[in-house]
Amino acid sequence: MTTAQTQELDVQPTPLALLLLGREADPRSERGVECPGDLPSASDPDLVARARAAKDKLGDKVFVLGHHYQRDEVIQFADVTGDSFKLARDAAARPEAEYIVFCGVHFMAESADILTSDDQKVVLPDLAAGCSMADMATAEQVAECWDVLTEAGIAEQVVPVSYMNSSADIKAFTGKHGGTICTSSNAERALNWAFEQGEKVLFLPDQHLGRNTAVRDLGMSLEDCVVYNPHRPNGGLTADELRAAKMILWRGHCSVHGRFSLDSVNDVRERIPGVNVLVHPECKHEVVAAADYVGSTEYIIKALEAAPAGSKWAIGTELNLVRRLANRFAPEGKEIVFLDKTVCFCSTMNRIDLPHLVWALESLAEGTLVNRIEVDKETEAFAKLALERMLALP
Repeated sequence: MTTAQTQELDVQPTPLALLLLGREADPRSERGVECPGDLPSASDPDLVARARAAKDKLGDKVFVLGHHYQRDEVIQFADVTGDSFKLARDAAARPEAEYIVFCGVHFMAESADILTSDDQKVVLPDLAAGCSMADMATAEQVAECWDVLTEAGIAEQVVPVSYMNSSADIKAFTGKHGGTICTSSNAERALNWAFEQGEKVLFLPDQHLGRNTAVRDLGMSLEDCVVYNPHRPNGGLTADELRAAKMILWRGHCSVHGRFSLDSVNDVRERIPGVNVLVHPECKHEVVAAADYVGSTEYIIKALEAAPAGSKWAIGTELNLVRRLANRFAPEGKEIVFLDKTVCFCSTMNRIDLPHLVWALESLAEGTLVNRIEVDKETEAFAKLALERMLALP
């Protein structure tokens, strides 16, 4: 396929980091490093006992965090569960824990390292557990985007707002340029704050959360939003388009939530009369507009907890969580199904499996620190500044 054909079809080159996971071929990325040593066999019938024994041996020295999208086999060993920011704050609240084992993905472990003390060591059981969304915005690309905004004469009017699902480098960029971080729960507050500071927002890296929050919550129009494509010259936008826009959305998305479509919503309504459609705001705008309820993973859980017995729900988020909730609430007569007919796990989140967790815990129990995630001090300082601005949001 020629370059012209690629541009015409808007095909996105695969980021280098995604091509090289676990290949020891990308010296800039910890995700490009294989785990040393041999992992236990996935068929080992003693894996659960081995994980429990290693965790018991470590005692209060270890604190295991489990993201909602993790496998059940891993979640059973988590001391706390939650979304990425909640888990990072939970880790910071446990200063006595020498080791923080984060069962999630790379950017989450980075956030935990930023928020915990220097004495605490954050461990990611599999360094290849990345995030496709976070990898869609590199520091080099975002710096180039800022140059484009500067050349258009609008950089001084732009406030960056970066989703928690971003690398430490992007969080640091945000802090350095006067912006803030947001979660899917507080994106509206973050955008309101940003528009008090400037006239425009550069929203990184998830275009869908940015668009949905701007249009659904702040009352903007779709015409107020433009999409900056880092794989095209000047982001594929003219200077006039940038000057006219209020929301400059980075062309990134969640590979899981991006799978849900309007057809998914229409189909489930036909199959299950009276169903309530509840989706994550990382879904496409037309999916969010067609849903009955929209919210973060924590919102989804609380909504189902409060739902009446006998109610029916189609959930548009990662399958591990949906299946866990379906099993949890089945005794109450609540019918909970996955929004799409196609089974869709988060492939990178699922890299954290029981063999990797056992290997990490046993290594720590033997006194060997493995797979440490450590953010350099300058990046940490600016990233923490952005996070602190979020914590100070009214």
